[in-house]
Amino acid sequence: MSSPLVPLALLMEPIRGFVAVGRRMSITLAAEDLYLTQSAVSRQIQALEARLGVRLLVRGHRSIAFTAEGERLFRSADLALQQLQDAFEAVGGHKERRPVTLTASIGVAGLWLLPRLGHFQQAHAGIDLRIAANNRLVDLRAENIDLAIRYCADAAAPEGALRLFGETVAPVAHPSLKLRTLRTPEQLESQVLLEFDDPQRPWLHWSEWAKAIGWRRIKPKGVLRFNQYDQVVHSAMAGQGIALGRLALLGPMLADRRLVRLSSSASMPATNHGYWLLQVEPKPRPHVQAVIDWLIREAGA
Repeated sequence: MSSPLVPLALLMEPIRGFVAVGRRMSITLAAEDLYLTQSAVSRQIQALEARLGVRLLVRGHRSIAFTAEGERLFRSADLALQQLQDAFEAVGGHKERRPVTLTASIGVAGLWLLPRLGHFQQAHAGIDLRIAANNRLVDLRAENIDLAIRYCADAAAPEGALRLFGETVAPVAHPSLKLRTLRTPEQLESQVLLEFDDPQRPWLHWSEWAKAIGWRRIKPKGVLRFNQYDQVVHSAMAGQGIALGRLALLGPMLADRRLVRLSSSASMPATNHGYWLLQVEPKPRPHVQAVIDWLIREAGA
């Protein structure tokens, strides 16, 4: 005798929670997407496993993975929920409401994206754009992310990536410091230097900048070190010292003179790094394509 079917209505919310977890491979991120607590999402998964009588996820230390049954269910349920959403939108005549998720480093998100979002909202009021600021390299498809802006050497750019802009580095400071030039080592040594404390980015260190223009053994008045580049910029805008500005990220600050570029006796060449746009789908849905077009326009401007 076959076992009675579980009413689908009782499974809809647990399935929705399970699919959200599967798309992100994270209960924490799924809870954020669903505007629920982590414990509520965990209870949904437990309820679904209890109803079906099988384990769907293997929970490790700060990680989760599908069981064979879980992966099979996810593939079917993810497709079914997306088809159901598409059907509702088609029948109801609504535009798509799924947010466009764009990930970028904390510095790029805070310095380049955020000042431009007002213009985006004015031009695309119907698009729900989600900014995921993160310095780790994420798997876009596994974490259900549509677009990414990545900073890397030009030679290391992923296949299919679109170059938004390159990078030029120059000293910048707040106008209150009353500096316009850095012509001598003595001028540099009289200032507090704001240092991006990242060993993987030596071209953003003051020692490398000074060496490149022929100044050696610089002994500044003081050094403030930061592990996030946006902190360097905010410190410079507060008049706490001079920074090495990544000019492509500082357009709005330079335009309204929250920062000024300091001319020097020699110019640093442009680096061999750039900012690249990655997209998951070769033919993205209309809202994703609108965000791509907007990013390209902003990069060109």
